[in-house]
Amino acid sequence: MVKIISDSTCDLSKELVEQYGVEILPLHIVLGEKEYEDGKSITPDEIYKWSDDNKTTPKTSAPSIDTTIALYRKYIEAGQDIICFSISSDMSTTINVMRMAAEEVETNHHVYVVDSANLSTGVGLLVIEAAIMAKEGKSAEEIIARIEELRPMVRASFVVDTLEYLHRGGRCSGLAAMAGGALRLHPRIVVENGKMKPEKKYRGKIEKVVLDYTKDMEAGLRKAKKDRVFITHSGCDDETIATVKAYLEELQVFDEILITRAGGVISCHCGPGTLGVLYIADATV
Repeated sequence: MVKIISDSTCDLSKELVEQYGVEILPLHIVLGEKEYEDGKSITPDEIYKWSDDNKTTPKTSAPSIDTTIALYRKYIEAGQDIICFSISSDMSTTINVMRMAAEEVETNHHVYVVDSANLSTGVGLLVIEAAIMAKEGKSAEEIIARIEELRPMVRASFVVDTLEYLHRGGRCSGLAAMAGGALRLHPRIVVENGKMKPEKKYRGKIEKVVLDYTKDMEAGLRKAKKDRVFITHSGCDDETIATVKAYLEELQVFDEILITRAGGVISCHCGPGTLGVLYIADATV
């Protein structure tokens, strides 16, 4: 069976990772002089505290090539082909590490590295599709071909509660960050062709904003691939999440509504209170 690996930015929960038999390769998070493995040795809430205390955004970095090679060899030695997913190459150098490691371990079995052109559960949606096909006994070539069809159909977006973290990371001007706080502006960020871009801006309390944002997506949601949709957040309150979930349930489109907490790398850059609804569009609709 083909082994599916993803970097930690796929933001799949421990339960989903176990359910689909996915191996996670953690990126690194650097807080001052200390370095941590995403999802293993630090939590998003610890990152927020450090960031607020130090008034700066933590640095993030790709996995080490030695760690990546060791992970590949584990499955190569078991006689398995590997498909390894990375966060968009426009957002990280992780894919370069994965490719260099693949060149080091290439034998009779192959390592295929996939640029997801996405982030968070935009990656996770593709990872799950690949894992399902792997369990069905599909070859690596068959899985890759299907993923290439699905990749441009992934719809990933989110709204942020605070612009402060984007500002600290150099992703918006100081003026925009101050205006966002004063006017309660919450931009909708969309991932297109592997890059993030701001779209519509919402005004008001985040509890109302996230529902307005989700309702604005209704036309697209009704044309989604019905298998699953993600509500992925970086620390929203339960009531806000429940409101979005209830709305998605009312649409009666999806077989499964999955709720996941964003991991450390994504949380470093978006800050607390961010929420996204992510799905795959159905090309036949």
